[in-house]
Amino acid sequence: MKRTIFDQDHDDFRSSVRAFIAKHISPNLERWDSEGLIDREAWKAAGEAGLLGIAVPSEFGGGDNPDFRFRMVQMEEFARVGANSFNAGTSVQDDLVIPYLADLGTQDQNSRWLPALCDGTAIGALALTEPGAGSDLQGIRTTATRDGVDWVLQGSKIFITNGILADVVIVLAKTAPESGARGMSLFIIPSNTPGFRRGRKLEKLGLRSNDTAELFFDDLRVPSDSLLGVEGRGFVHVMERLPRERMSIAATAVAAAMAAFEWTRGYCFERHAFGQAIGNFQATRFTLAEIATDLDAGISFLDRAALLLNDGELSAVDAAKAKYWLSDIHNKIVDRCLQLHGGYGFMLEYPIARAYADARILPIFGGTNEIMKEIIGRDIAAHAESN
Repeated sequence: MKRTIFDQDHDDFRSSVRAFIAKHISPNLERWDSEGLIDREAWKAAGEAGLLGIAVPSEFGGGDNPDFRFRMVQMEEFARVGANSFNAGTSVQDDLVIPYLADLGTQDQNSRWLPALCDGTAIGALALTEPGAGSDLQGIRTTATRDGVDWVLQGSKIFITNGILADVVIVLAKTAPESGARGMSLFIIPSNTPGFRRGRKLEKLGLRSNDTAELFFDDLRVPSDSLLGVEGRGFVHVMERLPRERMSIAATAVAAAMAAFEWTRGYCFERHAFGQAIGNFQATRFTLAEIATDLDAGISFLDRAALLLNDGELSAVDAAKAKYWLSDIHNKIVDRCLQLHGGYGFMLEYPIARAYADARILPIFGGTNEIMKEIIGRDIAAHAESN
């Protein structure tokens, strides 16, 4: 499929991303998977290469370019070499943590954290999920109570991407538990704060080298200027930023599906059985045809949504549709691609096996796809009732 969404600037950027990956990422992928952790040096190298904080204003050390297509280029190039764990970590940094700070932070907060997040000397995490509250954020139990001019946090979080390496964590806590969704606030928590404790580095099915952790806050005391945004509007702040997060997941899904198809197409015409390339069997050709068509539809869907995001016109419902459908189609494509690899597809030395394991989280990330369907369904019902 010929894509018209990218121009020469994006193509030039793609070349620089490929050079960065060849030098700093590809040689380390197997070791990182084995160790279960990505070197901090890779983050610093990404910052030096201008791959972090692309949308951040230049006064805070960023690229001053909010065009989401540059992020899409990165995701495609990371997926092309199977660097899904590094993509997951940098997506949290660039599509979650940095936008929260850039949109909601004070001048002092942004001056302190954004330059370090952009140059890779600081790694960020977003701590929303708790053991008893995943997609239902209103069920969180972490609290922040005033004590003089300070806030004191108590509670825990789970499944926090970048949790082991994070230097700064944005935490959602209840500041007025009796007020429900209107009683939540966001806080900027440096990880060296007394009372901040990391739990286990969690063992996952996929994204093996991306660090995912439990976090604990034990009488964690922070000053009043640690509040991010408006007190009591933490839940609203999160809801307002979910479309960007879900677009990041959708773009990751398409990038990974594209990579899986390219690996599989090559394999099918290199691998021979019964005297010919397996790609010449009708059953294989039909499967490849189905994958190619699904992929073209997915790319078109994503590209349209990306342009809407750039124009500030992507609705929460549209983002939910993109996240749900594209992550589902990604899993469907990767499953078919693994099948075409036969027994080799089950071997971790082949990238399709790792991609298969990495794919499964995307329908869960950022709100499960069942929640996405509920968001879409409620919108349909609301419009039906108003007509």
